[in-house]
Amino acid sequence: MIIALIGMAGVGKSTIGKLLASHLGYNFVDVDDLIKQRIGGPLQDYLDEKGDSAFIKVEEDAILNLDLKDNMVIATGGSAIYSEVAMKILSEKSLIILLDDTFPNIRKRISHPWKRGLVGLWDKGIKKLYLERWQLYRQYADIVVDINGMANKKKIVDDIVEKSKKLYNSTFGPFSL
Repeated sequence: MIIALIGMAGVGKSTIGKLLASHLGYNFVDVDDLIKQRIGGPLQDYLDEKGDSAFIKVEEDAILNLDLKDNMVIATGGSAIYSEVAMKILSEKSLIILLDDTFPNIRKRISHPWKRGLVGLWDKGIKKLYLERWQLYRQYADIVVDINGMANKKKIVDDIVEKSKKLYNSTFGPFSL
């Protein structure tokens, strides 16, 4: 099974993804790290220099060039949902899990949004960006995990596993306990 985590910047896709992969004995891939390797520097620098469209294309290419193998957890970039092509591939090949949180919580975690490589931030501002993305994340998600108020990362991982079991009738592959 391949699991792709989606959600707004600051929601914890990388942190939870690493913990989930470790819990399941899966490999972990962070798309933001792949993008940094491709562009040779910080996400925000590339975004400032090349713009939103170029950034979305680099993120799309990083996802399309993933060697999608069983037993993998992928932490997508927050703007992956702007690429229909990338999301179509992830929808076909993986279980997509939305890590969802409230805007006030996200805003607290992103103290300097202008340094985070957030596509659309300059045009829309963080609140409009959150509202726009929230709808897109829900459109693509197979499972939604509400992390509002969940400081315990192990509980979030357990919630993901439990919801995945229910979706796959508890006898599916790695979710059989």
